[in-house]
Amino acid sequence: MIYTVTFNPSLDYIVSVDDFKLGLTNRTSSELMLPGGKGINVSIVLKNLGIESTALGFMAGFTGKEIARRLKEDGVTSDFIQIEEGISRINLKLKSIDGTEINGSGPKIPKDKVEELMDRLNTMKEGDILFLAGSIPASMPDDIYSRIMKELKDKGVMIVVDATRDLLMNVLKYHPFLIKPNNHELGEIFGVTLKTREEVIPYGRKLQEKGARNVLISMAGEGAVLIAENGEVYSSPAPKGTLVNGVGAGDSMVAGFMAGWMEKQDYEHAFHMGVATGSASAFSEYLATRPEVEEVYKQLV
Repeated sequence: MIYTVTFNPSLDYIVSVDDFKLGLTNRTSSELMLPGGKGINVSIVLKNLGIESTALGFMAGFTGKEIARRLKEDGVTSDFIQIEEGISRINLKLKSIDGTEINGSGPKIPKDKVEELMDRLNTMKEGDILFLAGSIPASMPDDIYSRIMKELKDKGVMIVVDATRDLLMNVLKYHPFLIKPNNHELGEIFGVTLKTREEVIPYGRKLQEKGARNVLISMAGEGAVLIAENGEVYSSPAPKGTLVNGVGAGDSMVAGFMAGWMEKQDYEHAFHMGVATGSASAFSEYLATRPEVEEVYKQLV
């Protein structure tokens, strides 16, 4: 079984506004509403690649129900825990103003609901795969990632962590199978600026020394690097293509890597699948489909 956890899922309202002006009424030229959150993106991409998973997390109010409905429509199984107060967040993304977005806060997560999630995760067995991705709501304990990994450390569960700073550093001692910082996040951890694929390698190795089994470093237009558990380093420039929508590209890379690993248990293939899937999503209006991934993959082999 494969599970993804999104602690603070969202409805992403993605709009384009031609000639946006502050202080005036602006009208949209295009609109798109999608279920959002890093774990949810992973589940959708896995589904697109023909792999079933269950999306876990918390949902509240009418927006929470709409997130679950849209996932079901996309063929993704979800098993969210219902929060009685508040609403799941809505994130407004202004597509025509690069990188501009307003993200909601989401509901407060009561302690008993956190325990309910822990109970569900404790049913996981050897050979299961768990994706822990993204930030956590302010109302949740900030050690939740490391607590989950501590609970599961002797169960043989393969855990993938896509998080930043302390959330990431605190779990390394539990030996996650895969972590995926980008070059900026990696640089922040060590107080350096990392621009080239060669520069990230020694710092990726430091995370491996601290306990990560495999370190996948995404670098947008510069490409990606994998420092694998077998001692090999794999590096790739970014595939050629036109950037359409960068939202979810990193999540797609994680999903593609694990899909590739499940297919062949081969790090080079998994790396190329990760790069191809992340790039295919960036070249697409929405998250990558299998044919789109296969087309980009041809550039890499």
